[in-house]
Amino acid sequence: MAGGKETTRQRMINIMYLVLLAMLALNVSDTILNAFKNINDSLNTSKTNVNNSVTQLFTSFENTKLKEEPARAKPIYDKAVQARAVADDLNSYIDKLKEHFVKEGQGYSEESGDLVERANLDISPGYMVNQGEGLKLKNKINETREKLISLVDPKDRQGLTFSLEANDPKKAVEGKRKWEEINFGEGTPLTAAMTVLTKIQTDTKNAESDVVKKIFGKMDQAVVNLDQFSAVAVAPSSYVVAGQPYTAEVFLTASDSKSNPDIAVNGAKLATQNGRGKYTVGTSREGVFTWVGSIRVKQNDGTIKEYKTAPQTYQVARPSAVVSPDKMNVLYVGVPNPVSVSAPGIAREKLHLSISGGSISGSAGKFVATVSSPGTTAKITVSGETSPGKTQVLGVQEFRVKRIPDPKAQFAGKSSGTTASGNIKAQDKVFAKLENFDFDAKFNVTRFSLTIIKPRQDAITISGSGSELSGPMRAALATITPGSRVVFDNIIAVGPDGTQRGLDPIVLLAN
Repeated sequence: MAGGKETTRQRMINIMYLVLLAMLALNVSDTILNAFKNINDSLNTSKTNVNNSVTQLFTSFENTKLKEEPARAKPIYDKAVQARAVADDLNSYIDKLKEHFVKEGQGYSEESGDLVERANLDISPGYMVNQGEGLKLKNKINETREKLISLVDPKDRQGLTFSLEANDPKKAVEGKRKWEEINFGEGTPLTAAMTVLTKIQTDTKNAESDVVKKIFGKMDQAVVNLDQFSAVAVAPSSYVVAGQPYTAEVFLTASDSKSNPDIAVNGAKLATQNGRGKYTVGTSREGVFTWVGSIRVKQNDGTIKEYKTAPQTYQVARPSAVVSPDKMNVLYVGVPNPVSVSAPGIAREKLHLSISGGSISGSAGKFVATVSSPGTTAKITVSGETSPGKTQVLGVQEFRVKRIPDPKAQFAGKSSGTTASGNIKAQDKVFAKLENFDFDAKFNVTRFSLTIIKPRQDAITISGSGSELSGPMRAALATITPGSRVVFDNIIAVGPDGTQRGLDPIVLLAN
């Protein structure tokens, strides 16, 4: 009412206005009050449902992502917990305002289930407007909104549409210019004020849910966060033959130190650390081996994409050293000459040999050379596949070509010396044997002469062909006595090279 001196008529008008306000307060219908109560109950149910949904989000994240990828998930989880704490702070603040309304409203009526003073028009404006609690609530709402938004990445904030906000209207509403006056001011029944507070709590829970979903969603969006970089050089081989170019690729690689993707080699899963897997395999067998690595990464839509490396090849060889005696490189005519070849860094299967003045065959580092012209020099050329489709000469080795050494003629296991007469009589063949020669070369005796010299008798000489004793030779040997000399001479033998060799005579003394 206006101040100063009033006329009687003015006093009457003011009294009538106050009576009218009192009548309006008394005439707030139960239908309207019940409607507010129903809305409040519905908002409480909605708030509970949203809260359960948020709780399920946290439980699911804790049981899956936080256990499977703790390094990546923990920072995301902590941010979501922070969002929940911000929302709970506002919710707790509003609960205290509600407690004041319940106390001032004399508790709840068993008949209506609502506040006893639910129609009261003075409690809400008196506490929220006159005592300034509404302004504090408005500031708390806007502060909470800003805190929740700040927890979301700037690029994702456009998608936030929650209605948690308390702004003064641009134009007055029924003469009211402040947010707190519109929601809690003059003419607001206590039950309506309680409903407004419940709506704010529901808006808070919805805002919390939207922010938590955005935060947890980053776990799937940022499946691979490339935060670790390395310079890498990869060469097809670290062993290079002179004349062969050395090539290597130099590039930058990136990995996610907080993820543990599925990395496997030839189907066998590898242990990962800092987003990388290390492949280690035993080398108990010789040979050339190939492997292919695969990395399985989860995509934004939940599907799995697999990336495979190019086939990688490595060779396992025995530790070895090659010693070449420069003055003993010899190939023999008439026998197969085994030759072993190896070249560091090149698989034996990739080596090829050729020879001048002969022929050579074999593979995988094992070859056999044959030559036919003694007194000459044979050259063995070694070539190898140094890269796919490219063959290069690795070296040339010269060998002297020699004929097989002459064998020793033997009879009764001896080339000379004394032996029992009975042993001599029991033999029937002359042999030609190679001594201290590693090759499997055989000589056949083609002819020889036998001379028997008995004590105080004339010598008897018998000639024959082949290696076996003829009948006359056997008959003559049967008559020898101790002190007799048995001489085999003019011995001719033929070896694998086809040449005739004249061998040293055999002189035996019978005893």
